[in-house]
Amino acid sequence: MFKRLSLLFVGLALTAACSARPADDGTATYTEGQQYVATTTPQRFDPKDGKVEVVEVFSYGCIHCAHYESYAEALQKQLPKGVTFRVVPAAFNDAWLPYAQAYYAAQKLGVAQKAHAALFKAIHTDHYPIHTIDELADWYATNYGVDKAKFVALATKDDGIRQRILADGKLIQGWGIDGTPTLVVNGKYRSAQIKDFDELNGVTIYLVNKELTGGK
Repeated sequence: MFKRLSLLFVGLALTAACSARPADDGTATYTEGQQYVATTTPQRFDPKDGKVEVVEVFSYGCIHCAHYESYAEALQKQLPKGVTFRVVPAAFNDAWLPYAQAYYAAQKLGVAQKAHAALFKAIHTDHYPIHTIDELADWYATNYGVDKAKFVALATKDDGIRQRILADGKLIQGWGIDGTPTLVVNGKYRSAQIKDFDELNGVTIYLVNKELTGGK
């Protein structure tokens, strides 16, 4: 897995108590090589889906991702109709691998989406000690009624999840990502030098509109 490098936001001073403001409507102009860059290896998460795709690369172990979550929710509400929003867990190191395994186990058990924001809060606001698969399984079992043994088995032994995490790693590397949260549009562009989360959402909307109009 890749070594985690923290994403530095110029002038960023956010807390979990921040409220997300609406994203820019896409009329603002952003510059390639500054707020966004072309990915190293252009590739979509789902090459079969013809819709414009937005991917947030994140980790439950990343406090910046926790702070961004309310902004991510606001962004999804502002995306044009038909645009797909996905999240991909980054397993940059051994400490983050259990979070990626847990995300996909929760997805298979049908609780990933409803538990997403709550897990960020439990880890980074409530400061529960949730680091290992066993601790994650306890949390999902307590809060969402999943079978703990089944959760652990899926997270650690399911070959489909293992292959998905390996594929995610190759995608993330091909996109040239070394920090979180990073947003990728259609596998072609990723966020780069972002001053705050409002700008992150704004450049994402800008790139989505760019793709919807054929790259213009």
